[in-house]
Amino acid sequence: MAVPPGLPVVIVGGLHADARRAAVARLLADVPGSVVLHHDLATAAAGTVVRTIRDASGILDAGEAPLVNDCACCALREDLVPELERLRDAGGTRLAVVELWDSVEPKAMAEVVTAGGLTVTGVITAVAPSLVLPYLGNGDDLADGGLAAAATDQRTVADTFARQLEYAPVLAVVDSPEADDEDRELLAQLHPTARQVPVGQDAPADLADLAGLAEPAEPAADGLTVPTPRRHALSPLAQAALAGFDVESAAAAQHPACALLPAEADAHGVSTLVWSRRRPFHPERLYAALEDLTCAAARSRGRFWLADKPDTLFHWDAAGGALCVESTGPWLASLPDAAWDMVPPVRRAAAALDWHPEHGDRCQHLVFTSPGLDRDGLERLLESCLLTNAEYAAGPDAWQRLPHAFDTLLEV
Repeated sequence: MAVPPGLPVVIVGGLHADARRAAVARLLADVPGSVVLHHDLATAAAGTVVRTIRDASGILDAGEAPLVNDCACCALREDLVPELERLRDAGGTRLAVVELWDSVEPKAMAEVVTAGGLTVTGVITAVAPSLVLPYLGNGDDLADGGLAAAATDQRTVADTFARQLEYAPVLAVVDSPEADDEDRELLAQLHPTARQVPVGQDAPADLADLAGLAEPAEPAADGLTVPTPRRHALSPLAQAALAGFDVESAAAAQHPACALLPAEADAHGVSTLVWSRRRPFHPERLYAALEDLTCAAARSRGRFWLADKPDTLFHWDAAGGALCVESTGPWLASLPDAAWDMVPPVRRAAAALDWHPEHGDRCQHLVFTSPGLDRDGLERLLESCLLTNAEYAAGPDAWQRLPHAFDTLLEV
């Protein structure tokens, strides 16, 4: 595997701090010439963010970055790219490992680094399987645990962990005796497309190229010394860190209209229910059922269609007993033909795969994942929230006169 030109950057994050540190330590040990850049946001209350740069031998440099608009995460954004540029220009660094602070989400940082003209070669979230369910069930505010990135940070432990987990294409797994098959199955069902890499897994027997590492050969006849590429064994985690990463594709995979959501599954006591329908929700009945639906699973997400707002695609995002519902723009079926050219190709392709002759891309597509999931009860509850046959037959004009039960939640 060849390292790309310039300075390769891998982002390693996760609320499971011990697992994250283990993954970072493994990368330092496996990739000669690698360094770790870390911003500690725990000092934000004192008005600064502490930056450290270290390699396998210890700390090489340390400094502080002042808060920006009273926001530690904003300070991180402004300080990160210049520090990476400095490492690149100084030379000698084969891989820059950006170790995110506990509650920092990798999506924003990957986009910041890429926008700064640097190459992100991997995004990794480190996880301990035994902690997945406890963290998904933790509805506490980050601020309660000293993990908020700004005074206005209203995120919870559960929703932050879910986004960290689901954005990364690679999960660095640090197993423990406390983890059982249910824990591992839950992790697999929550992010089935992720590549799971055990942190302790050794390099394969066959050696992989690490371009840029060279050792001098004997002087040639003309007196010039020709570097001879050296073969270096890369562990699976190091290979994943250098495999390549596409920011735009990663963002599209998280967009509610075309997200790569989990498929149906049922194993080791963990189930994933994929519920799709081509009939709108009755806004009042769905609103009344929100609490039961939110608490029905450790994690649920997807997109949905309200009868009284036929042109709006709504995003469903629930974890830790809390639900976030937000408008994410129009359904494609509601757009004039001329506007389609402004829609990303990946979204047009996703809509075309499941286009309905009458409703277009309007649909219900919700996915619920949890141990002990009551699939039958959940399906009955969801079905009861749809328009009845008589309500459906009344047509779109009548639907829009239904009670606008979600206006308060959406702050309309």
